[in-house]
Amino acid sequence: MGLLTKGSPLTWAETIQHIDYIKEHGIKQFINLYHRLKSRHGDQLKWGDEIEYTIIKFDHENKKVRVSCRAEELLNRLQAEEQMNAMLGTANKFLWRPEFGAYMIEGTPGMPYGGLIACFNIVEANMKLRREVVKKLLKKDETCLSISFPSLGVPGFTFPEVPADRGNADAANSIFWPEQAVFLGHPRFKNLTKNIKGRRGSKVAINVPIFKDKNTPRPYVEDLTAFGGPDDTRDAKPDHIYMDHMGFGMGCCCLQVTFQAVNVDEARWLYDQLTPITPILLALSAATPIFRGKLSNVDSRWDIISASVDDRTREERGLEPLKNSKWVIDKSRYDSTDCYIYPCSVGYNDIPLQYDEKIYQQLIDGNIDEPLAKHIAHMFIRDPHQVFRERIEQDDEKSSEHFETIQSSNWMNMRFKPPPPDAPEIGWRVEFRPTEVQLTDFENAAYCCFVVLLTRMIISFRLTYLMPISMVTENMKRAQQKDAVLSQKFLFRKGLAECKSAPENLKGSEKCGPPSQDIEEMSIDEIMNGKKNGFPGLISLIRQFLDSADVDVDTRCTISQYLNFISKRATGEISTLAHWTREFVQSHPAYKHDSDVNDTIVYDLMKKMDAISSGEDHCDKLLGCYRSKTDHAISAAVRKAEEHMIVSSQKRAH
Repeated sequence: MGLLTKGSPLTWAETIQHIDYIKEHGIKQFINLYHRLKSRHGDQLKWGDEIEYTIIKFDHENKKVRVSCRAEELLNRLQAEEQMNAMLGTANKFLWRPEFGAYMIEGTPGMPYGGLIACFNIVEANMKLRREVVKKLLKKDETCLSISFPSLGVPGFTFPEVPADRGNADAANSIFWPEQAVFLGHPRFKNLTKNIKGRRGSKVAINVPIFKDKNTPRPYVEDLTAFGGPDDTRDAKPDHIYMDHMGFGMGCCCLQVTFQAVNVDEARWLYDQLTPITPILLALSAATPIFRGKLSNVDSRWDIISASVDDRTREERGLEPLKNSKWVIDKSRYDSTDCYIYPCSVGYNDIPLQYDEKIYQQLIDGNIDEPLAKHIAHMFIRDPHQVFRERIEQDDEKSSEHFETIQSSNWMNMRFKPPPPDAPEIGWRVEFRPTEVQLTDFENAAYCCFVVLLTRMIISFRLTYLMPISMVTENMKRAQQKDAVLSQKFLFRKGLAECKSAPENLKGSEKCGPPSQDIEEMSIDEIMNGKKNGFPGLISLIRQFLDSADVDVDTRCTISQYLNFISKRATGEISTLAHWTREFVQSHPAYKHDSDVNDTIVYDLMKKMDAISSGEDHCDKLLGCYRSKTDHAISAAVRKAEEHMIVSSQKRAH
């Protein structure tokens, strides 16, 4: 979810004349915000998850399943309850927001989880309640699944069924995707689609390698004449699944975790330390092997989303000599980050950064340090897509909207998030973004709790996981390969080293020594579970951290089940959702081993997934034998301890 300001959105042609103004004032807003809040210290750890859900509709008579475009109707009802609770002074258990698809909704906890480890015992229960609340609003032939729907773009994939946008100049000219499948209740989503196409100069082109089964044509060249003419399909590549709309990426569901740091230094340091771990979680959570009803040769949606919002011009993509554009840009605005941002990390920044010298100098003149200035200036090579006519003129001392319109549309694997200027209760935050959404609440809770425990372990032990940032880019590519958990090796720090310049120890200009060469290729199993006479494993390090913490029996049991589950995912003993889905398709009697996943297969797949996610069926291959005991209510004793911790931290801060 990005910036959800409302107003009258400008077209791309109208936006162009305001770009320089928006960037200049966006930087002013950041400088003002940074200096006003840079000394903010002593914030409690708070964190929360974001889960996106797909609403689907079964046609049991014809054995078909479609996405149900009722998100706006459902959100109106869900948000009405939010507003009523706010009026009555009643705490909300959840918050609901729109997402790109007209069939998608996003749910988060009503309040962030606190710093006590006991809070890990309520995460899954909150997720279960969210799903139950949505399901109560559904019709009897509908369900709510935390998945990316495998038949997006297949003819008639929506309910109600509407034709694709081919020939609709006001939309995206997609030969597969109708505008009605975009959430139209907020102008952000439709306008992003139009302005990405406007800036790029053509509709987006997504090509995903096809999985070559024994009956898949070689070469695989799909006959697209029924969808469009040569001009509509000229970007389609042999041996690939072709897609041409932002919805094929942003219409997929995801799982993200945001956590608040003690202060700005800790947020920047955590951003860097977690960046090398993002590809590991991407591979470990792989869940998306089917696109447009075809079995692909990748297991993740990451590169598909990247291509779906790639607004670079032909010059910026290196396809034509530079004339009107300033740079050749190697990546889409949705990709892995190109630089670390904490001062002692800069030795690992081995990717040349493009940035506007004028913007960079504006930041330096505003007393922003060089690593952070380069990060922000690099983000600002991207243009704003979401500009509202009524909101061009702003008070740069009070607003950060121009900054956020660019910041929130740079969709990296990690995001460094300054506090909002109008929310004094929110501090400096970091968002962990690569994890694929899982089928069940148990899995989603396991991954969220793992990431947050990882941050606690990293802060407690002050260990560094830095390696050249180019290696993170390489690992992100490997992480998306079919069965990457078992088939790929990943570059990773092979030893344990303490970061001598971690935030609490940072003094003046002290920096780490030269970049470490202590890096080798390891499997996901070795990174997570450890290697004999080598790296001890992230799970082992988390367990060491827990041994030194005060953890109640129920919470320790829940966390242990989550860690054991993830450990076995890393060994392959428990399948990723992507691997399990492939096996389901390939063993289905209607599958012809030609890479085509037809309606009957998808119907049976969705029925099975619905039974597993609702708890009616338990799948050992996907979940093992793990079931956690969680409760959505925090006991009075735990709440009292949490309040005591907050008061103590405030006293220390003063």
